[in-house]
Amino acid sequence: MIVQALAFYLFAGIVLASGVMVISSKNPVHSVLFLILAFFNAAGLFVLLGAEFLAMLLVVVYVGAVAVLFLFVVMMLDINFVELRQGFLQYLPIGGLVGLILLIEVLAIVGAWHFAPEAAKAIQVAAPAVGSEITNTQALGLVLYTDYVYVFQAAGLILLVAMVGAIVLTHRRRPGVLSQRVPDQIARRAEESAKTVKVPTGGGI
Repeated sequence: MIVQALAFYLFAGIVLASGVMVISSKNPVHSVLFLILAFFNAAGLFVLLGAEFLAMLLVVVYVGAVAVLFLFVVMMLDINFVELRQGFLQYLPIGGLVGLILLIEVLAIVGAWHFAPEAAKAIQVAAPAVGSEITNTQALGLVLYTDYVYVFQAAGLILLVAMVGAIVLTHRRRPGVLSQRVPDQIARRAEESAKTVKVPTGGGI
């Protein structure tokens, strides 16, 4: 029990420290590296809770795809940090408002445990009632594909629409920009691609 408590405080402390470094680092590459560290330690917290499936998803999806992709994008972009810092004060009121809202929400969640003790029972998932012999992956699947199947399908539809919209915006026609058109390349004839020129004797270069 003491080992689990020490591991929890270790993982939680690193997650909090990494989160602070993500928003306080001036170099975006350092921010992404701290973000990856926060994801790994959050996965450790899920393992301590017995939710190894969620820990695996956090590592595979967020660390293996989102964070690494974002890291490569940041490294390839030529960011002018001087111009980026010039507009910082313009967004400071909006950022402060968002931070204040998040702080109020966190305080409301923490205060609910003291002012409404029955809130703990309200957030419990109904899956453990099925039986304790099933794994958390099976319990998650039972809840997700029975009670929340329509919400799950709606989320998939929203992601599909967002993906199609991103593809349409990327492949829109822009004047002055060369783009590949596969039907035109397939329909092109040989006489349009090459021209036979008869060079007279002695008339070459």
